[in-house]
Amino acid sequence: MLEETNHFSIKQWNEDDRPREKLLQKGQVALSDSELIAILIASGSRNESAVSLSQRILSSYGNSLSELGKASVIDLMHFKGIGQAKAIAIVAAMELGRRRRTAEALQRKKITSSNTVFEFIQPFIGELPHEEFWILYLNNSNKVIKNVQLSKGGITGTIVDVRLVFKEAVQLGAVGIILAHNHPSGTLKPSHADIQLTKKLKTAGDSLDIKVLDHLIVTEKAYFSFADENML
Repeated sequence: MLEETNHFSIKQWNEDDRPREKLLQKGQVALSDSELIAILIASGSRNESAVSLSQRILSSYGNSLSELGKASVIDLMHFKGIGQAKAIAIVAAMELGRRRRTAEALQRKKITSSNTVFEFIQPFIGELPHEEFWILYLNNSNKVIKNVQLSKGGITGTIVDVRLVFKEAVQLGAVGIILAHNHPSGTLKPSHADIQLTKKLKTAGDSLDIKVLDHLIVTEKAYFSFADENML
């Protein structure tokens, strides 16, 4: 898809409507989401400003940056006025935001509750369209030594190798582990396979004196904790 050649560039807007100048004068927090996106794409189409185009894109994703962050380059190129370069700029900005959240999560390494586990792991797996299984390895102060993606599956599930889980734990000197995987479907109810796998890992951990402290099922905004539900 080609970019429009005749468009409203930001330089042609009224001074009060220029998001770049507004950012310089008032700071980035003063800008709306659509104004920030308008800066990324720089121009709209022949009959639409960059801000108007950004508002239309956001609206189609429920005015949610979280939902927009799931859009691919191809998805965004379906909007008139968005060519490949603009789509790439938006996707790159969304990814930077996700990585910032991940970096912030990595700084909060002490686990004190199931909620802190959720806050830690959600940026990694909470919004994925496929299922992934992660392990958090903890020391005796409940601080995360390492977090590892053990497996990555399709829409319906993933495979976990119990031997790999505890091989890593022994090598790291971990005294406890926390299991976490996401449900792309959004359901928080553990499946029979989830329950059986948790029991299998707990039994293996007990034999090595490595505690399975919790197993979280994670969605975009919520979680299910086996420990909170007394299922360990």
